[in-house]
Amino acid sequence: MQNPKTPESHAANDVWITRTVKFPRELVFKIWTDPEHLPRWFAPDNCGIHFEKLEVWPGGRFHSCVHTPDGKDCWCVGEYLEVTAPERIVYNIAIADEAGNRRTSAAAGMDPAWPDETLVTVTFRDMGNDQTELTIHQAAPADVARRTGAYPSWLQMLDHMETALGA
Repeated sequence: MQNPKTPESHAANDVWITRTVKFPRELVFKIWTDPEHLPRWFAPDNCGIHFEKLEVWPGGRFHSCVHTPDGKDCWCVGEYLEVTAPERIVYNIAIADEAGNRRTSAAAGMDPAWPDETLVTVTFRDMGNDQTELTIHQAAPADVARRTGAYPSWLQMLDHMETALGA
């Protein structure tokens, strides 16, 4: 079994999303790491997010809840493994309950094919002319991410991020 905490566990069939935004890399990195800004945009359409804990530094932890329009709560916990300004963020994210206890996807009422823990790597590449190429790599099967809505949720969150950057 692959270790979700190591970058070597990435596979070609994982979730890969790349987007170029018309904002400087330092600003794009900041909106991903500033505890004041992240909660304002880091949720899919019609959802809200609440952080019980948000420590954006290597070894820092988070405990969050995405509130869905149908009243379901999706609790997660994780640890920031790398925060290298303004180039890269690596964190693991695991399904949890309100108290921060890890759960399986099946126990949380999710698709049992979704991994209980995944590794997310976000890279920020300066493209010049105040443009940044942002790449998200989530060590989770892309077909399951599309089926469960995780993949389109990333796209929606990136839309929200761009709106927040322009505000």
